[in-house]
Amino acid sequence: MLTITKATPDQIHIIQEIAYITWPETFGKILSKEQITYMLGMMYDDASLRSQITERGHVFLLANVDGVFGGFASYELNYKSGSTAKLHKIYIRPDMQGKNIGKVLMTEVADIARKAGMQYLTLNVNRGNNAVGFYQRYGFEKIGEEDIDIGNGYFMNDAIMQMTL
Repeated sequence: MLTITKATPDQIHIIQEIAYITWPETFGKILSKEQITYMLGMMYDDASLRSQITERGHVFLLANVDGVFGGFASYELNYKSGSTAKLHKIYIRPDMQGKNIGKVLMTEVADIARKAGMQYLTLNVNRGNNAVGFYQRYGFEKIGEEDIDIGNGYFMNDAIMQMTL
């Protein structure tokens, strides 16, 4: 059975475990190993995740399938304006893909945003990431691109996508 729960700060290790399992598979063909290591450290160390949860308003949802945490999503309501929510992250363990976890997480985030009065759900995705097609199937459209300097000589080369709720 698939259940979705809101992560607590003491579940950071679960988020980290899923990220460290999924990132090499997700980004291995589009980013260097060095950049993957750098970004995982930057975005998923304890201090960063605690800050995202307790200071920056990110809500993490954990997907549990029959006792195994198979994925997570994080979102923020009222992103930059009062009418937009942002999907910051959504990752499904490679061995858990094909079990509708991504669909359930995406639907849950969209429903939460809609109920909170948001008009749009936006996200950034690496332009070379196969997930672009996943997002398009859920109604996201590309509305722009940006290259974000994340330090150490690395950039996130992203498409900006948005869907109307």
